[in-house]
Amino acid sequence: MLEIAVEADEEWDSSSSWEPLVRRAAEAAVAESAFPQLASGPRTIELSVRLTGDDQVRALNAEWRGKDKPTNVLSFPLAGPDDLKNTNVAGPEVLLGDIVLARGVCQAEAQEKGIELEQHATHLLVHGTLHLLGYDHGDEDEAADMEAREVRALARIGIADPYADAA
Repeated sequence: MLEIAVEADEEWDSSSSWEPLVRRAAEAAVAESAFPQLASGPRTIELSVRLTGDDQVRALNAEWRGKDKPTNVLSFPLAGPDDLKNTNVAGPEVLLGDIVLARGVCQAEAQEKGIELEQHATHLLVHGTLHLLGYDHGDEDEAADMEAREVRALARIGIADPYADAA
């Protein structure tokens, strides 16, 4: 069972329903991962999402990655590969990790792409969830695998391939 906590700062439009969007993105990413059982297995899987401003993301990026600038999404995995593989057996909850999105960066990127903020945020949430599940884009093979999983996850929820125009 996937439990998701979402906290949105006031600069994230409160008229949008972020909780269902986050859930759809996380569930789609899990379904396209090597660990689809996380969404429906007997153990509770916890995920935390923070929708905040560029300043907070800049501070986190500087502290944890040594990059003193805001970025669109940060992921902080807490579960290791063994934790993810063993979720079909009884045990305590698994803390998957935290995802943090920066409003200003996300909005600017969405405008640049000519898409709605919610659509771009969904893509970034899928991307961040895949990072929590152990995927990365450090080399060409990893990047291709992660991108393919993102595209399939987004297709599950009706969002077109965000990389199609970039190719």
